Amino acid sequence: MTDTAISPLRQRMIEDMTVRHFVEKTRTDYIRQVRSFAAFLGRSPEDVRRFQLHLTESGVSPPSRNAAVAALRFFFTVTLDRADLAQRLTLVHEPRKVPLILSPAEVAQFLEAAPGPKYKAALSAAYGAGLRVSEVVSLKVCDIDSQRMLLRIEQGKGRKDRYAMLSPQLLALLRDWWRIARPPVWLFPGQNPVNPLTTRQLNRAFHAAAQQAGITKRVTPHTLRHSFATHLLEQNIDIRVIQVLLGHAKLETTALYTRVATSTIRAVMSPLDRLTLLRPEHQPPA
Repeated sequence: MTDTAISPLRQRMIEDMTVRHFVEKTRTDYIRQVRSFAAFLGRSPEDVRRFQLHLTESGVSPPSRNAAVAALRFFFTVTLDRADLAQRLTLVHEPRKVPLILSPAEVAQFLEAAPGPKYKAALSAAYGAGLRVSEVVSLKVCDIDSQRMLLRIEQGKGRKDRYAMLSPQLLALLRDWWRIARPPVWLFPGQNPVNPLTTRQLNRAFHAAAQQAGITKRVTPHTLRHSFATHLLEQNIDIRVIQVLLGHAKLETTALYTRVATSTIRAVMSPLDRLTLLRPEHQPPA
């Protein structure tokens, strides 16, 4: 498909997503997926089955294939008004994996290795408040409520506002950083102070800190959020409270952390141990 042919469709799809208040990242991802589909076919999009087979044989991961399906479903159903084509799209079942968790000692070692006070404060916010990377970089100075000890998260995942916890130690780190840089708007400004820190920059700082701390586990910035939830669960914090702090819409999403909260698992008594009939008796062998 030539640029001349796809440009009107691209513009129409962008308008459809704008009307529905899709965030910029989603719009960019959807356009990229449809462009990849059109480039594969070399003509007007219609052979959905062959494209999905191509993705599978190319070794594309299930999350990426599902992202392509979501983008194409929107494109066919809304932009082209061809729901019949969307019916041929199939989501790939993705098994839920147990998230990798850092121990409290590893988290402390990691944060101490952060490259500078700005990144130490930003990464501490990711762990101390259980924030996503996109939520950390979007924090503004006015989002810190030191009176109620809360962080205001504006337009988090799903375009929802919520409040996150603000611990005294995190508040002290944020204040130290503010005294150094005096950021006027964004709590963690980027190279150009007019713009916030990018997720890519924070991701690079995360991996630099992990390497400096000698952490060999395959960690990502989201590991800090996983560790936050798991450590709270191991402190016997009610799972519904953790659900609210994380901003999860469904409790079963939060319940995933019960599979990695080792102290919680160890504290549970097996029903086998409650049976009295099976307890060994000290009797001489027959």
